Amino acid sequence: MLTLLLGGARSGKSALALELAASGAAPVIFLATGEASDDEMAERIALHRSQRPAAWGTVEEPVELGKAFRDIADGTTLVVDCLTLWVANLLAAGYDDDAALAAAGAVAALCADRPGRVIVVSNEVGSGIVPTDSSLSRRYRDLLGQVNMVFAARAEDAFLVVAGRVLPLLPTKTTIQ
Repeated sequence: MLTLLLGGARSGKSALALELAASGAAPVIFLATGEASDDEMAERIALHRSQRPAAWGTVEEPVELGKAFRDIADGTTLVVDCLTLWVANLLAAGYDDDAALAAAGAVAALCADRPGRVIVVSNEVGSGIVPTDSSLSRRYRDLLGQVNMVFAARAEDAFLVVAGRVLPLLPTKTTIQ
């Protein structure tokens, strides 16, 4: 069962993901996409680690999420946090938009078809202003929106988290390819 949690920065998405994962009886693996590229990011990662139960496993994989899934036992609850950094990592690794969307489709299918619960976290970055000074910023914003739609199309449940409050997102009849 794939659950997608979308929202802005510091909206409560990750806290909700942890709560949902902890509510089940299955063992939990946290699949982290962030890398400690500077001191501030290292502090963020350390804070996130401190908020997870010690019994949970952690897999760190910034780009090859599909490969990381192969080593995680079926039936394990999986938390993927987050697509926001994963898409940035794909762009930094030289993926073009088509390759990134193909990777997203493959990973979303793995999440949806996997035995056990999968909770995926991502930022909704398209609600703000359109960046005027950077084509890379516009490309990233647009690509992440498309990736989020790919995951939402495969998700059994999708929620928007705003200021710690949760809004269910209703499915549409439109299929994202």
